Formats: sequence, C-alpha cells, structure tokens
Amino acid sequence: MILQKPSDLGYIPKKIVSLVPSQTELLYYFGLEQETIGITKFCVHPEVWFQTKPKAGGTKTINFDVIYQLQPDLIIANKEENVKDQIEQLALTYNVWLTDVNNFADALAMIKDLACLTAKEKEADTLIKEINSRFDQLLPKHQTTNHKLKTAYLIWRNPYMAVGGDTFINDMLLKCGFENVFANKTRYPETTVTALQTANLPTGQAGCQLLLLSSEPYPFKQKHIDELSVQLPNCKIILVDGELFSWYGSRMLLSPDYFMNLVSSL
Repeated sequence: MILQKPSDLGYIPKKIVSLVPSQTELLYYFGLEQETIGITKFCVHPEVWFQTKPKAGGTKTINFDVIYQLQPDLIIANKEENVKDQIEQLALTYNVWLTDVNNFADALAMIKDLACLTAKEKEADTLIKEINSRFDQLLPKHQTTNHKLKTAYLIWRNPYMAVGGDTFINDMLLKCGFENVFANKTRYPETTVTALQTANLPTGQAGCQLLLLSSEPYPFKQKHIDELSVQLPNCKIILVDGELFSWYGSRMLLSPDYFMNLVSSL
C-alpha cells in the first residue's frame, strides 16, 4: 500500500528499494548501507552504491522483475520522479512511501519523514540544522547583491521546458535571489526563444536577463549556449549543475556554496 504517514509502516525496514536518486543519497547519509538493497540506474551518488547495488530499472521505467527478486519491505518513490501507474502497481504488493517535494520546506519535511521511517531521527536533526545554517548564511549576501535578476531555468530542449513557480527548483532560484520569469506558470511549462525574450514582462521592458541551462535531465552543453546567444544577445546564459538545484536531501548541504559562487560570477 501507499503509506499515508510514517507510523503506518509499523516496523523499521530492513530491505529498502529507492526509486529516487536524491533520496538514495539521503539513505546513504543516514548510514543505511545494509538496509538499502536496490536503487535505480540514475542513483549515481554515492558512486560506491551505484557500482555495487542492484538496479531496479530507471525512475520512469521500473524493472518489476528485479524488485520481485529483491522482495523489499519498503519502496521509496516520488510523485514527480516516478510514474503514477507503476507506483500504484507496486503498492498492490509492497509498502510504498511516496514523497512530494515542491519547495524548501517540503524537502526538510521529507527528510524528517524518511528518518521516522528508518529510525534515523538523530541524523535527520543534524542534517536539517546544518542545511538551515548554510542557507541562512547564503540569503543575506545574495538578496542584497543580486538585484533580482530576471531569470529562466531550462530543463529540456526540443521543446524548451522551463520551471514554474510551484517547483523545488523555483525555491532554489529564490534562495539565490533570482526572479523566475515563469513563476506565474505551473510545473514545467514549454517555452520558446520568443517567450524568453518577453516572458511575464510589461511591454517595452527587456526580457530574460539570465538563462540557466541545467545539466539534467537534458544535458545542456556549451554548444547550446552558443546557439541561444545568437538569439538572445542581451541575456547572460550559463550552464549550471542540475543536481544542486533539484536534488532534495543531503545534497542540499552543497547547494549554498555553489549558489554563492554562481552569483559571485555574474
């Protein structure tokens, strides 16, 4: 079944399959080496797990045969990362914890929930305190020096797809002090170069000032900067590490320093 709250599980899991890369890394942070028996082919952190743990397919192409062989007593999934029909099918046989992370507060709540499920509350408290401390140090510096650059963050190409205002990535943009020009859109709206020039701006004003091209899920490269620079000559375009904008969990410890360096380079 899909659990509604951590206490619904009724036991501390000993055989966990994680279908979410960022939450796999969180399990590692919690020290659940023996308990984590399966991951996806996109769970690249930590590398030692990626090299040694059984792979239960991809985040959107779950290998049910592998999961059946592993016989987990808990599957960790995510509303956005995984496919609804596949998760519902798994829930007919296994206990599933389904997370839904749309902002910074949701991410911290997810950490607490996963800690409750795995009896790692002490580790979670330490992690959350450190994440909050690092982001608290980031905010005063960037919100005063950044001047709210009008920013778009692209996750896909052909068609171009940006991030809307109800996403975790949008909250990370706000932490940097950026103003998401697609904040009035939901989830991951399709867009065009023309829209980037004029997105959400009154007539007569310049369009997007900063365009961030993510390393994932679409692997943007320098050639895409070169291509877009011709069409957006007044916009600064840079490649960014998608993991540090979109991975919720222990990787959030690394994001503030990365954001600080990013903003300082502008």
